[in-house]
Amino acid sequence: MGDPRKKRKTYEKPKKLWDKRRIEEEKALREEFGLKNARELWKMQTILRRVRREARRLLSKKGADLESRMSQLLGRVKKLLLKNAEATAEDVLMLTTKDILSRRLETVVVRKHFARTYKQARQFIVHGHISVDGSKVTSPSYLVSFDEEDKVGWYKRPLESTPPEPKAAASPEPKVSLNE
Repeated sequence: MGDPRKKRKTYEKPKKLWDKRRIEEEKALREEFGLKNARELWKMQTILRRVRREARRLLSKKGADLESRMSQLLGRVKKLLLKNAEATAEDVLMLTTKDILSRRLETVVVRKHFARTYKQARQFIVHGHISVDGSKVTSPSYLVSFDEEDKVGWYKRPLESTPPEPKAAASPEPKVSLNE
């Protein structure tokens, strides 16, 4: 079984690690969503891959207790990824990586204009300035459900994300000449 304290990988690496096309696509996604490294992208892709894999299994009618498994899958997907109440397993198969990346707390903070950039949003979250439903969340990769999206806010007091105004210059100091 293994040691329960041992950390396990929460992502699957790509099969072809040095594929140029895949690397360029990942770089574009990392820049678009402000991800720190490719590992963060791989974690989100793994979550999506597992959901889609389960949907394919259910559509092929393999396994026992199909109806309850389908309702559990659709409940989880409707909570996090699909806002449509009449979503089906076919809709789950249409999900993309961008759909799951747009549900990250870091992205929600930028979209709600709490931060100007993804880097700033990440810093606010890690330093404990952002809360979800009143509780502090310090993980930028936290997946925000549709119910919680309205409850994302500042923890305790809001911070200003605007740069400070330059101080008004006082009267200039008189010049001292050496000839006096």
